[in-house]
Amino acid sequence: QVQLVESGGGLVQAGGSLRLSCEASGLTFSTRVMGWFRQAPGKEREFVAAVSRAGGRTYYADSMKGRFTISRDNAKNTVYLQMNSLNAEDTAVYYCAAAPSWLRTSINDYDYWGQGTQVTVAS
Repeated sequence: QVQLVESGGGLVQAGGSLRLSCEASGLTFSTRVMGWFRQAPGKEREFVAAVSRAGGRTYYADSMKGRFTISRDNAKNTVYLQMNSLNAEDTAVYYCAAAPSWLRTSINDYDYWGQGTQVTVAS
């Protein structure tokens, strides 16, 4: 079956960086648009970033532009999220997800999800 497994979360000081990874199995990774979402306590899950099938196109939510970078390695079936200049508002569970086509920013457009990884930013 399809599995998306995130890793790389943890506790970081404000201003610091983290790199999240998401390894996929059970699907043809290179045919899928990959995205990252996040959900903070008491808030709805929100779109963070997406990367096209070959990695040539990326798209970010406005609040992440210039701080976050999404990338993928199709040879490793892995998508990454490099997060810099983190602040307390970035504290959330981060999820990776797979979508059938570009450009998708709604959670309803993604059909496979990982279990999430916690990111906590201490101020």
